[in-house]
Amino acid sequence: MRFRLPLAGLLGLAVLAAGCGTSGESGQSAESGNVTISYAIWDKNDQASAEKIIAAFQQANPKVTVKLEITPWDQYWTKLQTAASGGAAPDVFWMNSLNVRMYAKGGVIAPVDASKAEGLPDAVVDGYRHDGKLYALPHNVSIPALWYDKKIFDAAGLDYPTADWTWDDVKAAAKKLTDPAKKQFGIMAPMWDQGGFYPTMIQAGGHVLSPDGKKSGFDDPASIQGLEFWTGMLKDKVAPVAEVYTDTDPIQLFQSGKYGMYYGGVWFASTFWANPEIRERIDVAPLPGGPAKEAVILLGLANAVSAKSEHPAESAAFAEFVASEPAQKILSDSGGGALSLRPGTQDGWFKAFPSFHLKETYDASMPHGVPYPATLNTAQWQDVQNKLLAEAWSGERPVADVAKEIAAQMNEILAKE
Repeated sequence: MRFRLPLAGLLGLAVLAAGCGTSGESGQSAESGNVTISYAIWDKNDQASAEKIIAAFQQANPKVTVKLEITPWDQYWTKLQTAASGGAAPDVFWMNSLNVRMYAKGGVIAPVDASKAEGLPDAVVDGYRHDGKLYALPHNVSIPALWYDKKIFDAAGLDYPTADWTWDDVKAAAKKLTDPAKKQFGIMAPMWDQGGFYPTMIQAGGHVLSPDGKKSGFDDPASIQGLEFWTGMLKDKVAPVAEVYTDTDPIQLFQSGKYGMYYGGVWFASTFWANPEIRERIDVAPLPGGPAKEAVILLGLANAVSAKSEHPAESAAFAEFVASEPAQKILSDSGGGALSLRPGTQDGWFKAFPSFHLKETYDASMPHGVPYPATLNTAQWQDVQNKLLAEAWSGERPVADVAKEIAAQMNEILAKE
């Protein structure tokens, strides 16, 4: 499952013609009154659960057929933009909170009934609001967490991480778990926003964006402290140098048995569970709290409805169903990579990975959830952010200098929104 922002394929959405035609994938028989709507997603791992949800919806709505379309992530956004530009966007399609404002402003997606999101966590739902309207209905949630290698902890005689852990506990454990002779590191420190430096910036009392989204928070001293949490461990050599992650995915590195801790996502559970040796060796705990507060950046995939759908009522009904309790239970009981969003529907997912402390991590994390920081031009300022932060992660430049430059360039971008 992917929640990252594509840096390509966004230009031009804001000026899509309002008069685009209707969805080319929809269909209706004049004689029977039967309707076909298209549903586009990007992850084949979610095919089984999506098909079960579709079947349940069609059973309750026998005159509506939902055609599932799966496009790999690498092509999804380009295909979607092309279809939207030609007036042939799918009737219902996956959206993330990093892109929703651009598609809303471009007239590609229609507002949805906000009452259908009642009961869902605000930290996720609020990510899909634009100009006072809700533009997609979330159906799952991604929660960053602390994965750890029990075998390495046991060998060092350390207690496993708990919900009470703080930054100090992480730093102390990382030092004790590091063993240069074994080429073993206490922690991994990839340059990751949602589960890495964004939460630590906030946990230190800083912020990525001002509450109104008009100013960068990177130059806040507390935000800089949150960034230095990571670069400090790189300097102390309890985490490998940044170049390590260039050639090998951090998820694969963690499974090598040479790293004590890894800030990853709870959605990695299905990947780790697939390997019996790995599943016995590792476990998960909530993100440790910072010096100012506890904070967890929550992201959730959502279903948007095409503004040009030939069947807006049926399309909206399907998007609403996916966010409903029955569909959320189907998603959870499928035991795949996706964690359902509606409270009280997650038990099936937890039971799919019984030896991992996922329920405890979920229960401890959700109360501290905050929305992923995003604006209309997120892609533009994140490009600046990532290029400059790489210089801090590599040790080429001081964190404070880099952070201040990020803030200056971000503010120029934000001023034009």
